[in-house]
Amino acid sequence: MGEVPKPMPRQEERLEEKSDGSMGGSVRSSLPGGLADEEKKLDRTILWKRDLVIVPVMGILYMVLFLDRTNIANARSLGIGQPDGLEGALHMPSNGYNTALWIFYIPFVLAEVPANLILNLNKIRPGYWLGGQMFLLGVLGMCQGLTKSYGGLLAIRFLLGVFEAALPAGATYMISLYYTRREAAVRFAWFFNFALAGPLFSGLLAYAIENLNGAGGYQGWRWIFIIEGLATVFVSVFVIWLCPNFPQHAQSWFLTERERDRLVHLLEVSRGAEDKGSAADNVPIWKVLVDWRIHLLTMCFFCCDVTASSIASFAPTILTELGWVATIAQLMTMPVWASGIVATFVITWLTSHTNFRAPFLLVAICLQLVGWGIMVAYVPAPGVRYMALFFLTIGTYPQMAILMGWLSANLRGRKYLAVGMAWMVGFGNCANFISSNVFITTERPRYPTGVATGLAFTLLGFVLVSTAFVLLFLKNKKRDRLRAQMTDAQRESYDELYFKFVY
Repeated sequence: MGEVPKPMPRQEERLEEKSDGSMGGSVRSSLPGGLADEEKKLDRTILWKRDLVIVPVMGILYMVLFLDRTNIANARSLGIGQPDGLEGALHMPSNGYNTALWIFYIPFVLAEVPANLILNLNKIRPGYWLGGQMFLLGVLGMCQGLTKSYGGLLAIRFLLGVFEAALPAGATYMISLYYTRREAAVRFAWFFNFALAGPLFSGLLAYAIENLNGAGGYQGWRWIFIIEGLATVFVSVFVIWLCPNFPQHAQSWFLTERERDRLVHLLEVSRGAEDKGSAADNVPIWKVLVDWRIHLLTMCFFCCDVTASSIASFAPTILTELGWVATIAQLMTMPVWASGIVATFVITWLTSHTNFRAPFLLVAICLQLVGWGIMVAYVPAPGVRYMALFFLTIGTYPQMAILMGWLSANLRGRKYLAVGMAWMVGFGNCANFISSNVFITTERPRYPTGVATGLAFTLLGFVLVSTAFVLLFLKNKKRDRLRAQMTDAQRESYDELYFKFVY
């Protein structure tokens, strides 16, 4: 069958599609009915193929990374205060656990943007770049369970940060490249829900692994690191094999030539020209690095991630202190993570359906505030404080997916996407420096410093999201005024770089 011609919408339609990203699965076409129907069928096939490959591969990659990143919390909770626990066996100082958390994030944050810029050069196939580093990450993960000293654990945690840096930023970049502005919101929700599935099953796995305590001469907490590290190595092989190239060079087993050309066209209609030599590609790197959109929305993500990292690092410990024994506390984390998964799906679907982001973000932040308020009040009943974790989770994780999609939708050009996605994931994760140092062991079980810090950053997040909404709204008004004074040719040139923001 011959290739279906790519429709060229009228000038007004093309500008509208590029500006608001409101196109659905297919671009509006002026072709005769039969060809238009065939075009829609082709678009559905392309979307189905992307959802079957891109989202699962990137999502499972992130799930395993998130599991590896948070398994130290589960390992710790299995032996708090015991001589053969994580802290006792490695002779950690009083702040040793906090140090083991934050030392990971030093190289992780510093290497995010350079790693994504290297990926953007397309000199190394994405599968080799992401899968190869994931393999090394799994090997280092196992070494955490084999180390005999606290210093050895710190060295391994630092190296873990080095090799993990490229992975979450690279995964979000790949999703941004393969989906239109409106499609990306729900796909980022899937992506983050894969991440939430990591600690969800990690709690179950930790409960099961506790029965291995003493097997092979290793404590149960060591087996958590060893088994989960082996799982990471196993998954890395499939990432190397299944991770596709960039859209313009997608492998034939993934997309046919006709499908690939159609996808490139759909992405250009949604996002504008982003290839090498385009106006977006020619923006100097310094302009990308100082762009206010990247930094403002990253700060929103940072405020949200203070809560996310607090939950990930300290939820098992807090549940243990509510009165549950360590193994039951592991299981009690599972409903908390599951609620985050459900909330993320529901809220991000609503944002995609309505094409609004900021209102849903503000609602989610209010749910966070309820959770932190309960923790500040320190209600004596354990069930009430347990409920606070649900409010924190259902308010936090939808924000992360929405903010990632919001930034992606308001950037144009591979250079912008590479830096923006990496900076949001990298600098946003600096929140772990805060959460790992404000939940002070000597302040348990109330943790007043940690709780007050989480509440303060949640309030700041509300202010920053509101500010982003107002600025994007005003920028759109200014853009409309300028375009109204231009000729058609001037508008076409102007729209290559300046498009309508979404909020």
